[in-house]
Amino acid sequence: MELTGRIIAVLPANSGVSARTGNPWMSQEYVIEVPGQYPRKCVFRIFGEDRIKQFNIQMNEDVTVSFDIDAHEYNGRWFNEIRAYNVVRGQAAPIPGAPVGAAPFAPTADAATSPFPPAQEPASEGSADDLPF
Repeated sequence: MELTGRIIAVLPANSGVSARTGNPWMSQEYVIEVPGQYPRKCVFRIFGEDRIKQFNIQMNEDVTVSFDIDAHEYNGRWFNEIRAYNVVRGQAAPIPGAPVGAAPFAPTADAATSPFPPAQEPASEGSADDLPF
């Protein structure tokens, strides 16, 4: 899944040592706000010191975040985890409801003043089709 928006919070990094393997670990959480009529916010996590440094996410940066969602159970309760695996900088947020890759509609002067579509040329005389479209 992907979200495109602006980073509105960079939370403190968490680190420790794995009890199972003895290896050090690091993770950091960020909050992204997706623009629209009703802006949405989402907290996502980046796991691994190398990825945190590679992505180097800063406040007020426009980014597109690719992430996976997973859930796990702990003491009878379920928790969601949103883990980012890729971050692309400088992506402009899409306009809600606009088709992807569509150019904005710019009517011509004739089309703007006429309430009807332009007339079509009549079909040749040998044609049995007399429908206007």
